[in-house]
Amino acid sequence: MNANQPASPEGAPSIASFFIVIATDHPGMSEVRARVRPSHRIWLREHPGHAINVVHGGPLLDTQGAMDGTLLVVQAAHIDDVHAFVAHDPYVQAGLFAELSVRTWEWTLGRGTS
Repeated sequence: MNANQPASPEGAPSIASFFIVIATDHPGMSEVRARVRPSHRIWLREHPGHAINVVHGGPLLDTQGAMDGTLLVVQAAHIDDVHAFVAHDPYVQAGLFAELSVRTWEWTLGRGTS
């Protein structure tokens, strides 16, 4: 295992690739977000049956500081694993997002590399 790559939660070798998930809420969905948020947070920590590691995550905020989207950084073997994980997220299942994008991300700055 590369010393610059964090171990998975179970201590297994790291998964090779990083991905970002960026999602924007449908307007007027703050009540749905608030209601589903506890389930979403549990999902991010446990995600049974999905071979991914959520590295970082949090809500996106509008100019008034209200939550209006989501950003996640995850490790996975393949982008298809991330799409499968996201499809089961309680926010997605509740129809919260107007837009959702999964992109491969090359983590360089702040990772112990130049």
